[in-house]
Amino acid sequence: MTRLFFIRHGKTEWNLEGRYQGAHGDSPLLSESYREIQQLCLFLREYQFSRIYCSPILRAKTTAEKIAEGLQQKIDVKCVASLREFNLGKMEGMKFTEVAKLYPQELEAFRYHAEKYDPSKIDGESFDELFKRMTPTIKKIVELHGNKNENVLIVSHGAALCAEIRHLLGYPLEELRAEGGLANTSTTILETNSIGDYKCLAWNKTDYLKRKLDSSDIV
Repeated sequence: MTRLFFIRHGKTEWNLEGRYQGAHGDSPLLSESYREIQQLCLFLREYQFSRIYCSPILRAKTTAEKIAEGLQQKIDVKCVASLREFNLGKMEGMKFTEVAKLYPQELEAFRYHAEKYDPSKIDGESFDELFKRMTPTIKKIVELHGNKNENVLIVSHGAALCAEIRHLLGYPLEELRAEGGLANTSTTILETNSIGDYKCLAWNKTDYLKRKLDSSDIV
């Protein structure tokens, strides 16, 4: 068995502002996010990890590097382009309130009805396109680490991880958001075997964080 620990990056300035970052937008981690990554590491130290894979976008890469420092294990961090966030096209950099006015149908579908999402108007990426780049990467990671029953960390982004994890578990598009999104610095754990069956052991785990979460934490 291989266990995949999916981590959403630490909270950023744009997360706090309610602004879409996407695949091309980015903003710095908040100062308190570094403390929360350390709180995450206290939980993760219960396990031994073989490697950290991460999105190359700075907010995820920084989170991954800080996790590597905080784990107190000798562990490499490998950036993988296909682990980046959704390409949200024209919505990137815009506040949620602005998007709601300009692209109400796209926003509603992206957040709540993936089966209806058509990103052509915003020049964005579809759910199928996301799965086509992320799923082979996850399967390759499992192939590389599956023979030794290893634990692997994957640091990426809220929207991409929420969709991809649900896809791996076999959920149809209309149910991708059935249990809500993922919080900053959260952990979701999947276990998989040699034939590619995935089992969710923990979803959106944040009980190690020392504060109450609010709506700006969830995507």
